[in-house]
Amino acid sequence: MNIGEASKRSGLPPKTIRYYEQVGLLRPRRASNGYRDYGDRDIHILRFLQRSRSLGFSIEEARHLLSLYADENRHSQDVKTVTRRRISEIDRKIEELQSLKRALAELEERCHGDAAPDCPILEEIGGAKKL
Repeated sequence: MNIGEASKRSGLPPKTIRYYEQVGLLRPRRASNGYRDYGDRDIHILRFLQRSRSLGFSIEEARHLLSLYADENRHSQDVKTVTRRRISEIDRKIEELQSLKRALAELEERCHGDAAPDCPILEEIGGAKKL
């Protein structure tokens, strides 16, 4: 099947499919005319990549998971380790976002939000110096 059909069946845009091929995650056959020729296995790989990316795994993590998926002698501990690292990174990002939210909420609370020009939010963003 051509890239348009592969796109429809996988739910990924052609640009993403080409990118996955460019970074070596996908290697479709080439027809005699040089065009890519995607098969059912390629669609399965594309769906696997789509799902792993939607769960927040990086390209390199998705590559690693894909290699583990293809390895019948894999150890589930290896998959769990990759997943635990992703969870830790997500927890770190959540903490960072919560800290940002607290800082912004404090600034928002200090701002009167009226017609006066004084604004603690802009003062904090601008630092001690004025333009």
